Amino acid sequence: MPRVNRTFVFVLLLASSCAFLLFQLYYYRNYVSKEPGLHLLDSAGHVTSSQVQWQNLKKFLALAQFFRLPLFLADSAALALLSQDALRQRDRVRREPHCSFLCTGRPITSFALPASQWQLSPGFLLAAEQKGFQLLEVRGRDPRLASLDTLSGEEIPLHFLFRLHGYIIHVVLLYERSGGYLWHGVLRLKAAADPTFAPFRLLDYGRHAGAYDRPELLLTVVDGLDVRVPRNISRFLVQRQEARFLECRYHDARSFLQLYPDDSSTAAVEFRRKAKALLRLAAQTLDRLDVPFWISSGTCLGWFRQCGVISYSRDVDIGIFISDFRPQITAAFRNVGMSLKHQFGKVEDSLELSFLGEDVKLDIFFFYRDGDVVWNGGTQAKSGRKFKYIFPSFSLCWAELLEVKVRVPCETLDYVMANYGATWSVPVKSWDWKSSPSNVIENGVWPVAEWAGLIQVY
Repeated sequence: MPRVNRTFVFVLLLASSCAFLLFQLYYYRNYVSKEPGLHLLDSAGHVTSSQVQWQNLKKFLALAQFFRLPLFLADSAALALLSQDALRQRDRVRREPHCSFLCTGRPITSFALPASQWQLSPGFLLAAEQKGFQLLEVRGRDPRLASLDTLSGEEIPLHFLFRLHGYIIHVVLLYERSGGYLWHGVLRLKAAADPTFAPFRLLDYGRHAGAYDRPELLLTVVDGLDVRVPRNISRFLVQRQEARFLECRYHDARSFLQLYPDDSSTAAVEFRRKAKALLRLAAQTLDRLDVPFWISSGTCLGWFRQCGVISYSRDVDIGIFISDFRPQITAAFRNVGMSLKHQFGKVEDSLELSFLGEDVKLDIFFFYRDGDVVWNGGTQAKSGRKFKYIFPSFSLCWAELLEVKVRVPCETLDYVMANYGATWSVPVKSWDWKSSPSNVIENGVWPVAEWAGLIQVY
């Protein structure tokens, strides 16, 4: 048998390998690479969308880590999948392309970032583009610079959308407001922006402005990637659902105050100071009890009409749904130094509490749902007469009054008009709570035998 030439065999194998590699390159360039998306193969030899999305996230998060951007996961679908049990076992999660939480079947993943940190990393956008990401930046007016004195705030970045291989990474910038909360702006495209850049209707954030408490963050491992998440995921998701924020109507308020200048007397200035302190104290007290409230009556009118309080009203009015009533409310206000001035009605009907702090009254009206309307009651102490104030149903939004984060009815105009009629924009200093409101009706009389328990004045 003739001896095999080893050199010949080596050259033949090398040539065969090179030919096979060239064939693979040819096939990829002429067939596979013409398909959109990143082409990764799973163990069965098939491309999966989750692998594409995971690779995008891996590349993006590595870039954010390099630039020390403390992004945190804000995606509602991904956070809903993350259980506390999964977080406790984070150290056992495999560090491999395993996308069970971050790949939710949606083409978008949302992250949030404190805006103060964004300003420290000017090179991030250029680096992202160099990595293949396409960018859409959405800017808007800075409401922190708007006031009754100037209406022109400078533009600031609000949202960034990064696109790669058909998937979107949405970064929401959170700005700190004077009330100590975090705020993001609405995502409103400019005329020159590409409306097909992303499936905007699927975005978790941007349909309206939002307000959030500052979340405590936890650095964990999700699908093999280092990711910050809110420590209390459930609380964050609830806040996201209730985050809608309404900005003060500075332009209309400025026009109003040109017609009706604000009272600058010492008494008025002192009332505004006390009202601010009282409102902040009420917010802190009710927040500890997990009782949501909104500014109501004249206090709501003042915010909506003139971005402030009505100095001649001499009180602060808030509303609470009766379903959120807690028996501890009275004790909680007493514990912070406020005295109970009166208590009218009962939990089942027309409950009303009034507290006094720093010579300013805090009136708490409890609201009852009745079909497609809601109402609160009023009681005349000397006669036992009952009154009912009827409003159209409303939802609640966040707002800011006197540098305090408060809720207001989202349908504010309807709420104000129900209470004050079509002439709500005209100041009225002579006001009778039993007859002046547009939505008041008489509601009977409390039985005299029950007055001791239903009409309590201190």
